Amino acid sequence: MNSSIENPNTDLAYQKAILGSVSRTFALTIPLLPPPIEIVVGNTYLLCRIADTIEDATALSPIEKQDLSKLFLDVVLGAIPAASFVTPCLNALQGHSNIDELDLIAHTPTVLRILHTFPSRDQAAISRCVSIMSEGMSHFHNRQTQEGLKDLAEFEEYCYVVAGVVGELLTTIFGYYSPEFAEHIGGHEKLAIEFGQALQMTNILKDSPEDYARGVSWSPAQMSQAELLKIAYEKLQGSLSYILLIPKNEIGMRRFCLLAFGLAVMTLEKIAANKEFNKKAQMKLSRNTVWIFYGFTKLAASNDFLMKSFFYAASGRLRKLTTISR
Repeated sequence: MNSSIENPNTDLAYQKAILGSVSRTFALTIPLLPPPIEIVVGNTYLLCRIADTIEDATALSPIEKQDLSKLFLDVVLGAIPAASFVTPCLNALQGHSNIDELDLIAHTPTVLRILHTFPSRDQAAISRCVSIMSEGMSHFHNRQTQEGLKDLAEFEEYCYVVAGVVGELLTTIFGYYSPEFAEHIGGHEKLAIEFGQALQMTNILKDSPEDYARGVSWSPAQMSQAELLKIAYEKLQGSLSYILLIPKNEIGMRRFCLLAFGLAVMTLEKIAANKEFNKKAQMKLSRNTVWIFYGFTKLAASNDFLMKSFFYAASGRLRKLTTISR
């Protein structure tokens, strides 16, 4: 693809296409949002995915990751031209196996062109999110060890900088779109952080075998899987409260959150039932399961009772599984 094309429709078509290539889950959830929010959230996801690709690159040293993360942030903030990041990043990732992620990095100018079409308040919120994420990841690059993070507080801090901050961004964008939601969420902003952290904790548990194999653990040292599952479920309880604050008439916003939430709930339940798994692919939900739940969101998005029933039934099963596994 030619990243020099500057047609707005072509740029948006690229954003939609690459989103489907780099994330199966978000390619399902983001299109559920109302169109003005869908474009903003999709663009933000791609920016975060670039930052995440740098963090996950096993061939790079912590110093190389820090240097590239700084260049990327400078590009997003407009301090340097995109080529000053794209060229050294692609050079550093020559052996990277995910060609879709490399294509996304090559199209950083495209992603930024879309960003610059948004209202200034959206751009400011996205820049804040990417700044906290990039700087936070750089902070944790030197903490990649097989022993894990120091304690629960550091674990929660890591989950905040890579995902909790995204929950804050969503809340800001949702609030601009829906004044009623902005009113509901007032005083409950911490639920947005818990929503993002819960999804990240689920990913950490699911990815733990591969992370451990490459000499990394993002879990707190000396904490068992059962304890982490309990913490993740507590965060998911806050996530449910967050979703219930979204006005019932905002079906797209509710379905977007409910789908991501539900897939995390079912993944944690699967992890609890298969505590000896050694590959994250074993914890991947089947395509059939995902589509069944996708259909369920159509019914449950406007029905608080159905949402609560789904979560509390899963919570009961998880408590039983974690009790048995200890």
